[in-house]
Amino acid sequence: MKKAMLTLAIGSAIFLAACGGGKTTNEGSKTATPDGETIAMKSCITCHGGELQGQGNAPKISDIGSRLTEKEILDVIENGKGSMPPGVVKGADAEAVAKWLATKK
Repeated sequence: MKKAMLTLAIGSAIFLAACGGGKTTNEGSKTATPDGETIAMKSCITCHGGELQGQGNAPKISDIGSRLTEKEILDVIENGKGSMPPGVVKGADAEAVAKWLATKK
């Protein structure tokens, strides 16, 4: 009985692993580019406000692109600054957020 349950569990895990996990776009490709605006609106609004207007100790970032370059914004996202902790968003998501925020002038 234990062998049957173990076999079922391993088989299920293999089946589920084979079924997906990759990001897909409407065209069906496996690598979708992260949407910086969507990620920012999920990750940044808690501290920076719904319109990124700043609140409490978090500064206004709705026009951050007029003050910092994309590279500087990415550095702040990755390493933190002031009361902002490092790594709130990571990897390709952080790069997408920095790129989108750099357009905010």
